[in-house]
Amino acid sequence: MHTLAVRTPTELDAMRAAGRVVAQTLRAVHAAAVPGVRLRELDELAQTAIREAGALPSFLGYRPAWAPTPFNGALCLSPNEVVVHGRPNGRRLRDGDLLSIDCGAIADGWHGDAAVTVHVGEVLEDDARLLEATELALAAGVAAAVPGATLLDVATAVDEVARAHGYAHLPDHGGHGIGRAMHEPPFVPNEPTSDAGRHRLRVGNTIAIEPMLHAGTSRYRTKRDGWSIVTADGKRSAHFEHTVAVTDAGPEILTAPQGP
Repeated sequence: MHTLAVRTPTELDAMRAAGRVVAQTLRAVHAAAVPGVRLRELDELAQTAIREAGALPSFLGYRPAWAPTPFNGALCLSPNEVVVHGRPNGRRLRDGDLLSIDCGAIADGWHGDAAVTVHVGEVLEDDARLLEATELALAAGVAAAVPGATLLDVATAVDEVARAHGYAHLPDHGGHGIGRAMHEPPFVPNEPTSDAGRHRLRVGNTIAIEPMLHAGTSRYRTKRDGWSIVTADGKRSAHFEHTVAVTDAGPEILTAPQGP
């Protein structure tokens, strides 16, 4: 069993710095995500924002064992039926799109990772409900990340919100430990698993919590690019994520939005 690392106060400060870069970048990209803009242009904006903040993109060039090619951007940009891992390309945003924006940054060797899903132009009622439920699921998962709790508690909190709102999860995907590497063990599930109860949270642990909910069924497939995961039925999805530290005072969101 993998034990979550305990971060020192100095290490948590470095992770806060990475989290601030991620939050600032997401805010800038959200503001620029308007009809007519190309996904590639949003990624260029993010790369500039991250580097000007003195950090490095976590995703650019990242190649896990299952990936056929290194990732080609600083952002995962996943519109509509693309759940996660969408690659920046020449696609133009259209009025009424949903767009998941997932960003990672490295500051002083420490990672921050967060995601938001946003409306592009017109807000459709069904999409608004999906986004609200996914954001509430994230908030519930974060609230459960307290000393002495287990990852099963976190998963159960996320799952209860998803079920209450009638949405499906993206199976086999979830959050993760985070620190010196963007993805560290253990896996942080969004649904209860037999293994999750074995991982007990301690002060100084840092995890990424990220519900991914589908408006349709849970079935999915991977596109030919080897990265983009899409809903099998073409229904829309939403994805929200925060990097969270477990503290004596309760969960601390290291990637929280900054300022007004």
